[in-house]
Amino acid sequence: MRPTIVLFTRDLRTHDHPALAAAEERGGGVVPLFVLDPTVLTRSARNRIAYLREALADLRDGLRAVGADLVVRSGDTVAETVRVARAVEAERVHLSADVSAFAADRARRLRAAGARERFAVAEFPGVTVVPPGGLVPATGDHYKVFTPYWRAWEARPWRRAERPPRRLGPLPEGLDAGALPGEECVERGTGRLSPRRIRGGEGAARERMRRWLRGGCSGYGEDHDDLAADATSRLSADLRFGCLSPLELARAARERGGCDPFVRQLAWRDFHHQVCAAFPLLARRDYRPRDTRWRDDDAAFAAWCEGRTGVPVVDAGMRQLLEEGFMHNRARLITAAFLTRELRVHWRRGGDHFHALLTDGDIADNYGNWQWVAGTGNDTRPNRSFNVLRQSRRFDPRGDYIRRYVAELADVPAPRIHAPWESARPASGYPEPLFDV
Repeated sequence: MRPTIVLFTRDLRTHDHPALAAAEERGGGVVPLFVLDPTVLTRSARNRIAYLREALADLRDGLRAVGADLVVRSGDTVAETVRVARAVEAERVHLSADVSAFAADRARRLRAAGARERFAVAEFPGVTVVPPGGLVPATGDHYKVFTPYWRAWEARPWRRAERPPRRLGPLPEGLDAGALPGEECVERGTGRLSPRRIRGGEGAARERMRRWLRGGCSGYGEDHDDLAADATSRLSADLRFGCLSPLELARAARERGGCDPFVRQLAWRDFHHQVCAAFPLLARRDYRPRDTRWRDDDAAFAAWCEGRTGVPVVDAGMRQLLEEGFMHNRARLITAAFLTRELRVHWRRGGDHFHALLTDGDIADNYGNWQWVAGTGNDTRPNRSFNVLRQSRRFDPRGDYIRRYVAELADVPAPRIHAPWESARPASGYPEPLFDV
């Protein structure tokens, strides 16, 4: 029997990896492969590239521990996979199914190449808890509203979690594993490298998961909107790169008890993925077109990006993003609402800025949430009112979150900490505020 290539993409782990488990079960040898695509690299945030480097090093260590290795190549993913397939005379290529337009095109080209080169291509679940096509409403090809999706998601049986490989065996003779990407790759990305970004890799991710399940998970429902408490899981980047299995995490959270509100967030993640699978242009076009009049105000947009709008909670969120490559979930909602509803700047500009910095930047989740906030997405109330200052007072009542990230306001007491302040923003650019001061 000829070997199977396992093409790693956004599934950089050995635990609960259906594509890897199926290859091991087949026998004939497994060739783990990751291809660093330069065109993807130049569109990726520096924070994500840095995380990726660490995740690949950790994955290589994990594979070597079971007798294998990670083959690393650089170039077009399909072309490099074909080269490796020829070199080892592979019979099959396994990969995890994904939903972005890029991933769909990659899978299509890989299947076409396989038909020419005479190797089979098989896609497996692993990026979400429930596969994007696993839940289909009676009318339509996907769920457009979360609540009915959530009911179906809760009722659907989940697949079993796959065990990590016991023994994979060495690479075929003569196949060079190749070098991991170097630090120079980081500079090819977008945005800036955040000084307090999260460290990547399955080992670090699993330790974060263990701490979360032991500690904050049961209090998530009560505390997750508290900006100063920072009571969220911080597992979003680990899920984005597949260093954690979302299924394994969801199962473990269910078993702990009291974690249902957190499990619901994993369902939201799945929801956005099935929307993106049905609407691959989610990052570029309105999911539900609205007659919104957007403003082209570069000065206002620049001030928002830099955290100098003069609205304390907005500036705190944007500075957290710059400093950590991460932003609290409630702050993401507040900053996105301010840009799209107050400044009337197009959601795509905001989504692109987030995507250029977020370590957890994910097409489906990032742009799905941006469209939800902007009223062009899956929100059933697209014109809902949103008072930024009321949000600030409610979710950061003492102003501790604001002081943490806006040094200029470190000595301002509550409740004055929430009021607009004189930042270094340009004098040119804001419409009259729509919120109550």
